[in-house]
Amino acid sequence: MKIDNKIQPVTAPELALWGGLECTVNRVGDSYFSQMDRNGHAERVEDIERFASLGIKAIRYPVLWERTAPNGIEQADWSWSDARLPALQRLGVTPIVGLIHHGSGPEHTSLVDPAFPEKLAEYAGAVARRYPWVAYYTPVNEPLTTARFSGLAGVWYPHGRSHTIFVRALLNQCQATVLSMRAIRAVNPDAQLVQTDDLSKTYGTPEMASLANFFNERRWLAWDVLCGKVDPEHKLWTYLLESGATPEELLWFRENTCTPDIIGVNYYATSERWLDHRTERYPKDRVHDYDGCVHADIETPRALATPTPGIGPLLQETWDRYGLPIAVTEAHIDANREDQLRWLLEIWNAAQKTKAGGADIRAVTVWSLLGSYDWNCLVTECRGYYEPGPFDVRGPTPRPTAVANLMRELASGRPLSNPVLQGEGWWRRPGRFLCKPVATRTAVADIAVRSQFKSHHVQPILITGATGTLGSAFARICEKRNLAHHVLTRQEMDITDPASVEAAIQRFKPWAIINAGGYVRVDEAEIDVEGCMNGNTHGPTVLALACIRHALRFMTFSSDLVFDGGKDTPYVESDTVAPLGVYGRSKADSERRVLEADPQALVIRSSSFFGPWDKHNFVTQALAALKTGQPFTASNDLVVTPTYVPDLVNVSLDLLIDRERGVWHLSNGEAVTWAELARKACEVAGVDPRALEERPAAELGYVAVRPHYSALGSERGMLLPSLEDALARYLKALEEHAVDDGEMVGEAAHYGR
Repeated sequence: MKIDNKIQPVTAPELALWGGLECTVNRVGDSYFSQMDRNGHAERVEDIERFASLGIKAIRYPVLWERTAPNGIEQADWSWSDARLPALQRLGVTPIVGLIHHGSGPEHTSLVDPAFPEKLAEYAGAVARRYPWVAYYTPVNEPLTTARFSGLAGVWYPHGRSHTIFVRALLNQCQATVLSMRAIRAVNPDAQLVQTDDLSKTYGTPEMASLANFFNERRWLAWDVLCGKVDPEHKLWTYLLESGATPEELLWFRENTCTPDIIGVNYYATSERWLDHRTERYPKDRVHDYDGCVHADIETPRALATPTPGIGPLLQETWDRYGLPIAVTEAHIDANREDQLRWLLEIWNAAQKTKAGGADIRAVTVWSLLGSYDWNCLVTECRGYYEPGPFDVRGPTPRPTAVANLMRELASGRPLSNPVLQGEGWWRRPGRFLCKPVATRTAVADIAVRSQFKSHHVQPILITGATGTLGSAFARICEKRNLAHHVLTRQEMDITDPASVEAAIQRFKPWAIINAGGYVRVDEAEIDVEGCMNGNTHGPTVLALACIRHALRFMTFSSDLVFDGGKDTPYVESDTVAPLGVYGRSKADSERRVLEADPQALVIRSSSFFGPWDKHNFVTQALAALKTGQPFTASNDLVVTPTYVPDLVNVSLDLLIDRERGVWHLSNGEAVTWAELARKACEVAGVDPRALEERPAAELGYVAVRPHYSALGSERGMLLPSLEDALARYLKALEEHAVDDGEMVGEAAHYGR
């Protein structure tokens, strides 16, 4: 099927695409948290070619003080940057060298050390001498934001919680930038400063006007200081003096201006804030006390009935204030894949529009090329929370995602090809609120920007298995993610009938088909061989042939029962299948025939479903029984890897959008017996497990032979969170969603295998 109405960027080719590498080395107490150690780039020079493949013209790239010279310039180790900076240059990617990224320097200094500026400048001079050809620098990333987290909020070292420490950290970083650029320009007079910070904006109720106005002035402070704009007429002059700054040091910056050559603005869904004095309207974690002023502080998309226009007006504000070239130096959102794409395109289009209006907008930087870890706790712990970017590093090698393909299309000016761009991001959808929506005229949605996502025909995903656990979960989650879809009953599309499949494709004109149905009765399959093979093997083959014919993406589901249990370590994708029963054989045959018919197809093997919307899964039934003291029987010798259905569906959709293919293993990763799973669920739920009866599988009356060990690992990437994390979210979801007795019974017989 021909894909019509491909989405066009607002396109002006002179806007450059840049990339950025999350490289934070922040200190918490005496512990250092290094993003590059966690994302693996510290050991992978070959990533340079991956970055160049994206079409970026420049990259924000670290030569970090803490990593290179923690014990002084004389003992600096340049081998890492020696191998990488020239490689970037040879591939036509301009490095914008960063020296500190949310850091506080080596152990012998800190952001409030009076010698910090001179020490960083000494290091900056050494970097410039080592690489005299480097032309772009960011000596200190986000000095205002770093000062807030380190000096005011107490999150990072030196864990200050006062205006005095905040101002001292800010001025030290600004002076370090001035002196660093002076040292760099002594080597390369043409070196340019790309000065980054968060481009924020605060709105609020009239009662919060004073604090909102203060925050809106404070957001400019780092750029104002470097531009020499801070004098007795500056709106925050008195605040700075009251917070420990002296007139002499503030006026020093007027005499030693270091005007950025490019203002680098970083913009996130959290950058725009709403302040409200009516704290009872908001979640408790959004209520704060600022100098005795108790108020709610929440991201505007979560509170305002009408979305803000986004980054466009903020870019214009920046241009009007400084009249300097601007680049968006971080564009990223922690979201499902389609919203990552929508966010990037919205920022790209806004930059284009602002540029067309006369502002000098140079580039949009995609952040972060290798993703990032634990920013949901401001990198204060190693929790393992990962946000992918253009590459996902959870496998043996970084895997390009759909964001990478979008970057290549933007960089080359090609039509945008991913159909999920047709929907609006969560920050504009009705379900985004965490409180009663606030009606305000302060924020007005830019309908023109929103309409750029539309095409004449919104292509859906077709999903089979309308009455099953998986099909119903896909319907629920596609609705939540604003992915156009149709869940089809067998009457609407019989997957075993080529004519029926063809008719459905012609009617709905999808971009993808997900086969979430099939024959699920493992024991009955032993006597209903034809029915099992028809539903699990012939049907998916018919779908695969139709998808290759119409150039559609196809995803289907398989099972851990394709294995015989002969291993005692988790099975990976390349392990040889050897099913023990009819059901497993139907799935193994299906995998082979589907991939022969359509090599682009995506086959997901999973195991042992549980979820919050289905009363008939093992975990829900075990807890329901044990909670009331009723006996519940589970096998103690069948080892599986349980899978939380919402995680499975979300990750499967991401892989589909990424245009992944072949076999993937998706589960929550922990190998347990069914009895151990019941005990773990009880532990998380606070339920007494004494009524749990553990028995070997041979005593449970199964007709079909189950493998004693069918745990799933992966050689491609473990993409789902841990089982413990999944169980905690499952219990929370149970509280939030009432489950109807008749809902999703289609796979009820599947959990007991």
